[in-house]
Amino acid sequence: MYKALVCCRAGMGSSMLLKIKVDQVIKENNMEIVTEHGNLDSLIGFNGDLVITMEDLMMELKDKVPFAVGIRNIVDKDEIKAKLNEFLDTKK
Repeated sequence: MYKALVCCRAGMGSSMLLKIKVDQVIKENNMEIVTEHGNLDSLIGFNGDLVITMEDLMMELKDKVPFAVGIRNIVDKDEIKAKLNEFLDTKK
């Protein structure tokens, strides 16, 4: 089981909505990923496998996390599924 942090700058509205959509995609596709929610400060001490955030934060995360995906449209399940599959493909 892979551990993912869903986060944004403040950890309020946008990342919570993104977490809900990510969890729906995970459940619908039987993906072996569990998520937790937080803000960028949550990266301190995070020892999971994946960070899921908004696309505009990706440059800030470069070289700070093991693997990150940036989502452009946080309610687009097809985009979320594709990005999660990219991560899972690296684990095969």
